[in-house]
Parts: sequence; C-alpha cells; structure tokens
Amino acid sequence: MICGIVDLGSNTIRLSIYHWEGQDFRLLLNKKTMAGLAGYVQGGVLSDSGILVACRTLSSYRALLDNFQVSKMHVFATASLRNISNTGEAVETIRDVTGIPVEVLSGDAEAALSFKGAVLPGGVSTGLLADIGGGSFELVSYEDMSITSACSLPVGSLSLYTRFVNGLFPTSEERKAMRAYVEEQLDRARTAGVRRGRLCGVGGTIRALNKLSVDVFHKPPESRSMTAEELRELYKLLKKDGRDTLRQILHAAPDRVHTLVPGLVILNTIIKAYGVELVTASSSGVREGYLMDRVMKL
Repeated sequence: MICGIVDLGSNTIRLSIYHWEGQDFRLLLNKKTMAGLAGYVQGGVLSDSGILVACRTLSSYRALLDNFQVSKMHVFATASLRNISNTGEAVETIRDVTGIPVEVLSGDAEAALSFKGAVLPGGVSTGLLADIGGGSFELVSYEDMSITSACSLPVGSLSLYTRFVNGLFPTSEERKAMRAYVEEQLDRARTAGVRRGRLCGVGGTIRALNKLSVDVFHKPPESRSMTAEELRELYKLLKKDGRDTLRQILHAAPDRVHTLVPGLVILNTIIKAYGVELVTASSSGVREGYLMDRVMKL
C-alpha cells in the first residue's frame, strides 16, 4: 500500500509518501512548504489569507499524489489549527474548498504519536522526547519504553519569534523575554521535576540545529547527536547575529534563519530544566506515528 501523510503545521506543511506492508514501511518522498500559518493568526484567529494558503498547499499535494496514482491522503493539523479560536471554521472551509478532511490532533495525541514514531522504532529505553514545532512543543517523559507523563505547551519557534522579535535576530532583551516565557510554560508541564540524561529531539528546528552543529563542530555528516555543551556553544554563536552567523545559518538551514534562535531558546531551556546531557535528532516523528497508529493500525 502507498499513501500520503500531510502534517499541517504552524511553520511548515509537509507531505510524506510511504509504502507500507504488514508492520513495515519506508519513506518514498518528502515535500515541504514553508507556509508560516502562525504568521496569519491575529487575535487568536487564523485569517482567510492563512486558510487560503493551507487550501492551495493541500490542493497542490493532492495533485502531486494524483500524478503518482496514489489515492490515499491523510491530513492532520497540530497547533496550526488547534491553537486558534476558529478551528471549526478553518477545517470546514478547507473541506469545502478542497474536498480534503483534516483531523486536528489534541496536544496529548500529538505527543503520543511523536513518541510512537520517534522512540518506539528503536530509541533509548528511558528518556525525554521533545517535539519542537512552529506553534507548540510537546514533551514526553518515558521509562522502559512506556510514557510516564506527557504534555503540549502552546509555544513554538515561529510563534515565539512572532510574539517577541521585531528584527531578523532577537536582541538581548528579546532573548531574555523569550527564555522567561518558555520557563513559565515549563512550570506548567506535567513533567516538572523529572530528570533525564537523554533527549530524543523531533521536528524541523532540531534537525536544523543538528545540521548547524555538524557544520560548526566539523562532525561527520551522518552525526545526529549534540551534547548540551555544544548546544550552549551554538547559542553563544547565534547571539552574535553578525554576517558570519548569518552565513552559517544560511548554509545549514536557510529556511529557518528567523526561527532558529527562538527554537534553540526552547531547546536549551528544556535541557537546563531536565538535566539533559545528550540530544539525538530523530529523522522520524509525528507523521510516522500517525502512519503507524491511524493507517497501519499498529
């Protein structure tokens, strides 16, 4: 069986095409659109323009799948539609315009699916999972491959940038304000008080930071691990916000030039709060979890 899974996120909209049979699957194609839906939210409402961006992107993905003669397309939304006041209207409009239904995942469901997709296929048995998206981040604490606590917090790399930053790079005061806000959100987390040495990182922000880490520290291209000290050094580098910093970001993650620092603020705040020593950037996450749970019924 071949199917398309679409993750309608706050920063990016991603299409992944999988071939699956029995309990096995493999990724055939990935396509990403930097839609920036969080930027279309004003007063908690996703604007008509933002809904139109979503419709156009989903229609283009549907056409792409039709060209490959793939009939099955499953679409889910995370914080992009969950954390707005007009969720029902947005979902209905998308369905009316494109004919495509969208499942809006709760924060708990997103956290559980990220865990299923990123950790269960062979991760460390005890640790912390952090899925940093554009509009939210999910935290899952687990022991012996079983979830002990999980939560979703309404702050992501793009929403943090939109809320606190006026230029391309945040100022010292803006960085302090972002960090204080993330710490405030973590105080509400049900994982408070947990200490974990290992963290499985999910999402485009952490993958981009891993690419930057490979460049800056001259690590092998296939490396997927970052120490807490390396991430602190990256933060010091990105704080300089000069030409050399911009050049390095544009080389490693050009589409995240404005959200990389906010995303790193989130990650480093998590690392400090939970005593994390090593972060592993996962190549899989919520889309694979959705495939396994909703489509393959595993």
